[in-house]
Amino acid sequence: QVQLVESGGGAVQAGDSLGLSCAASGRTLRNYHMGWFRRAPGKEREFLAAISGGAGNTYYADALQGRFTISRDDAKGTVNLKMNSLKPEDTAVYYCAADRPDPFSNWPRPQATNADQYDYWGQGTQVTVSS
Repeated sequence: QVQLVESGGGAVQAGDSLGLSCAASGRTLRNYHMGWFRRAPGKEREFLAAISGGAGNTYYADALQGRFTISRDDAKGTVNLKMNSLKPEDTAVYYCAADRPDPFSNWPRPQATNADQYDYWGQGTQVTVSS
């Protein structure tokens, strides 16, 4: 069992940057594929970014226009999301998720961006961006 805990959320002003972190307990994240999603009030869950275990391939939602960067530190057992140029529409609860590695899959983009593919989820951290 993997338990994920997000941290780093908070209230910021438009244009600010913020970094989120996701840590796991119960098992190392070293080989897991990791993703970040968010859910804004009244909206569906939205894919943001993902990073594969091993090779560290990254995927991003096109709508982010390069503002967010995902990274992982396997030595520390964390996955991070750096968010720049935040906008009020980025206000949401942000979730990290883990997908068990499959030795027969190279984890292509359709899989990485699909929330249903992920096996474990954190409880979420609130990010509020004011104008």
